[in-house]
Amino acid sequence: MNARDTCCIPEREFLPGNVDMMTISDTSYLIYNAVHEVAHALHEMLLEKMKRHLYRLSTRPCSFLGRWLWKNYQYILAFHFAIQEINKDPQLLPNLTLGFQLYNSVTSGQFTLRSTLQWLTGKHHLIPNYTCQTQGKTVAIIAGTTSAFSADTGTMLELYKTPQITYGPFDPMLSERDKFPSLYQMANSDSSLASGMLSLLLHFGWIWVVIFVSNDMKSEHFLREIQAEMIKKGVCLANIIKLPDTKSRYEETKISFLEGLRISSANVYILYGDVRSLYTMEFLSKYYLTLGKVWIMAAKWEIVAKETDHMLHSFHGGFSFSHHKGEIPGLNHFVKTVDPSHYPEDFFLSQLWLHAFHCLPPGSLCGTVGVCPPNASFEFFPGHIDMLTISDSSYFIYNAVYAVAHALHKMLSEQIEKGSPGDASQPRILPWQLHPLLRKIQFTNSAGEDVSFHETRHRMAHYDIHNIVNFPAGFRLLIKIGKFSPERAHGKDLILNEEMIEWPVAFKETPQSLCSQRCGPGFRKMPQEGRHVCCYTCVVCPERDISNHTDAEQCIPCADHEYPNQERNRCLPKLVTFLAFEDPLGMALACVALCFSALTAVVLWVFVKHQDTPIVKANNRTLSYILLITLFLCFLCSLLFIGRPNTATCLLQQITFGLVFTVAVSTVLAKTITVILAFKVTKPGRTMRRLLVSGATNFIIPICSMNQLVLCGIWLGTSPPFIELDTHSENDHIILVCNKGSVTAFYCVLGYLGSLALASFTVAFLARNLPDTFNEAKFLTFSMLVFCSVWVTFLPVYHSTKGKVMVAVEVFSILASSAGLLGCIFVPKCYIILVRPDQNSLKALRNQCSCRRP
Repeated sequence: MNARDTCCIPEREFLPGNVDMMTISDTSYLIYNAVHEVAHALHEMLLEKMKRHLYRLSTRPCSFLGRWLWKNYQYILAFHFAIQEINKDPQLLPNLTLGFQLYNSVTSGQFTLRSTLQWLTGKHHLIPNYTCQTQGKTVAIIAGTTSAFSADTGTMLELYKTPQITYGPFDPMLSERDKFPSLYQMANSDSSLASGMLSLLLHFGWIWVVIFVSNDMKSEHFLREIQAEMIKKGVCLANIIKLPDTKSRYEETKISFLEGLRISSANVYILYGDVRSLYTMEFLSKYYLTLGKVWIMAAKWEIVAKETDHMLHSFHGGFSFSHHKGEIPGLNHFVKTVDPSHYPEDFFLSQLWLHAFHCLPPGSLCGTVGVCPPNASFEFFPGHIDMLTISDSSYFIYNAVYAVAHALHKMLSEQIEKGSPGDASQPRILPWQLHPLLRKIQFTNSAGEDVSFHETRHRMAHYDIHNIVNFPAGFRLLIKIGKFSPERAHGKDLILNEEMIEWPVAFKETPQSLCSQRCGPGFRKMPQEGRHVCCYTCVVCPERDISNHTDAEQCIPCADHEYPNQERNRCLPKLVTFLAFEDPLGMALACVALCFSALTAVVLWVFVKHQDTPIVKANNRTLSYILLITLFLCFLCSLLFIGRPNTATCLLQQITFGLVFTVAVSTVLAKTITVILAFKVTKPGRTMRRLLVSGATNFIIPICSMNQLVLCGIWLGTSPPFIELDTHSENDHIILVCNKGSVTAFYCVLGYLGSLALASFTVAFLARNLPDTFNEAKFLTFSMLVFCSVWVTFLPVYHSTKGKVMVAVEVFSILASSAGLLGCIFVPKCYIILVRPDQNSLKALRNQCSCRRP
């Protein structure tokens, strides 16, 4: 056929006038011949294949081999319903009737190219750039179950500026206006699908998952998006499986990795892909049933779970995300009541009836098939073909028809307003004229949803969540159990009715999907080197820390006024405590202090009562009285350390202790010096005699005490003691103690006291061999030895204890050193006074002296 003599109309005649496409150049003619030859060769090849296929079908009349997606016939029903509604609507396209043509799309690039060319030319002879349709000119095409199909047809339709409205899943590639300016997508973008799936994972605590995606750009985009969200939320991918386009690729290669997936520790699988990849997944699931896994998938569920009669199918108990859609009034009733008698020209409806009921309406060409009963309808279809649940694509087709109708209505209204010439009943409408109107179209459908092609509608997509439930005899339901609304606050965006969820048969309760067992409260996660962050070991929290939730990254330290319980999962308030008189330790120390105080008072009374006896006179009874009174105060000052501390007791504790012990030790030093002077005086008038007679030794006590008093004054003036809450000594208690303020001042006081004790010990040690008649030099030596031993031992023990025990150590040291002085100095004298009074006389003294002379 010569293109220049054809009766067909050049398609470019309908382009705007500023584009001259009517003059055919020589190059265009050569290109035409080349395309024509390729098309004819393709045509012959396809005819040969169709003949062989028809021969196989002819062996079984009125039956069809191969498995068709009968669920997709719902697309035609939704299309019919929308056309009928529009044609009956007096407000939309009045006095005009919409017509249509139906084509069955096949997932094949060859058939897609041929069908598109046939539709454009209107004849079986493929003549590019020409159309043989002089009437019933189509102004738009609604197609595109897959992105690949939409891209293939969209590239060709773009040559003619014919609007194409797709009803398949949203693909970002098709939104590129520079490549597909004439293509419009009804579906919203999956911008929040990753967030919705991740919210579902986190809701059930599933952090170890496997993901299946098709090998295309759209799935790569989704994979990057969900991986980024998973990293933020601590969810890990155990494996990523990329599915090929067709089953045959898997049939020719090894698929042993699926056996490993079946025994994988991950119990949750995410499925996202194009229709062709979902075919592959459905094929694989027949041979590798994963009954113990939970599947989470996006739209096109009708492709994934097409006709199968297995109750324990792999996808039972899974979840399906689909774009939220309102209920179209009347559509469900229309589907229930439609039958082949309403559309006798519809070849596919008759075949669907035959497939489902094994019968045909009266007048069928197949005489061997019975006639269907009058009540046969989609309402009583087998459970594995759910025609009553309106799919996403059916909803989008309904909206697409209305979008075209509203655009036509707007264009015709503008033409009437402008008074454009033309037959009102047969208006001249060119496809490219619809583009400005489609881009701006916005209306509310009968379900109450806003419909438009504006880019802002893709920002927030809402999803309905369905639970996949299989029943015996192939009956299957998609039960809506929740929804995901991304614009809501975090934690409220996912709404689920968990009581309605049916889990896979391998689980009796909510399944877990973990790489490692969860770390309960009281433990924290420790990552394993070289593995995912979801794979870890659990270690118990340190002594003062807790973790109050599962899978804690770090343990939390309790506040200073709290302590962890035994399980280390919560903090308990600490009880304030101190060395109280009611405590056994405090009570024991107080009793000892009072007993020794009473004993000191008794010794003082004995000395006062026997003050005229030689043994009392011989040892400077004034110094003895001072020492006994000081020891009495030493025992009593220990009571300042017991009981609830306050500001007064904190100030008096160390100051009183330092002063009274300084007086006591300086008194011992004075007594020791007195003994030495008494035995060294052999000649009257010597200096030592004058010192002894003048009472110079009595000045030792005030001088030594005054020095200590100066040190205590400096202490109080610079950094005085104060009340402190010790929160670290004991885990479950806060110790109320007196802080010494200046540690340096404390050790200066203690060091000064130690130097006096060392001096007293040295002097007493040098006087130990003097005559021992009423000589207390040896007793003074022993008392200082005990005193120094107690306080030398005190220092390391004091620094190795904390809290109440530290206070008790100091009290014990005060009592022990005081008791050492009392016992070593005064007990022997009391023994002579009370038990051996015969030795406490001048006569006994003379006899003892005479016995010593040679």
